[in-house]
Amino acid sequence: MVRGKIQMKRIEKASSRQVTFSKRRNGLLKKAYELSVLCDAEVAAIIFSQKGRVYEFSSSDMQKTIERYHMHIKKVQTDKPEMARYTQQLRLEAANMVRKIELLEVSQRKLLGQGLGSCSVEELQEVESQLERSLRNIRARKRDLFKEQIEQLKAKERFLREENAMLSAKVIHHSKISHPLIYCLSGGEQWQPSTQQKEAAIYSSHCSEVETELFIGLPENRCS
Repeated sequence: MVRGKIQMKRIEKASSRQVTFSKRRNGLLKKAYELSVLCDAEVAAIIFSQKGRVYEFSSSDMQKTIERYHMHIKKVQTDKPEMARYTQQLRLEAANMVRKIELLEVSQRKLLGQGLGSCSVEELQEVESQLERSLRNIRARKRDLFKEQIEQLKAKERFLREENAMLSAKVIHHSKISHPLIYCLSGGEQWQPSTQQKEAAIYSSHCSEVETELFIGLPENRCS
């Protein structure tokens, strides 16, 4: 059988009220005992009945538990003003931060050209001054960036020129070694033949001066 939900109000019938008190009291003291054993907690419970009878439970000495409780209450009351001041300070800081954020949002909208209908002449002049200062800063930063880019391009140009000069020198050196005559004829340095080349030229000239005759017949006739 399902029990109905009990309404939280005073039980009018005295006998029913006494029975409920006895059951709930025993249940509460039992739960206090279980909490102290299972969780290793210091538990104390004091119950006064309607007739003034006292029922209590303590996992240790009741008097010591009460003294510990009073010391805790005293400490809390001592620290309470300090905590209240700290909480108030945090609230003031939060309120100031909210106001600053609102002012920044209004200023940002004005700089974007929004919400200018309620601005006075002085406020509009202030907005205009802020925009001019911002524009000057932006242009100055652009000039700095352009200068940096120009310097980088100049440095790259110098590097490419040096590299090109090195490659040209390598090509000229290679041409001198592999094709000296072609290099000379192409407008390079004056070509000087080596000793072997001079001797080969002299021998070639002597060979060209030797007369040659054609003889037909036997060797005897040729010798005579």
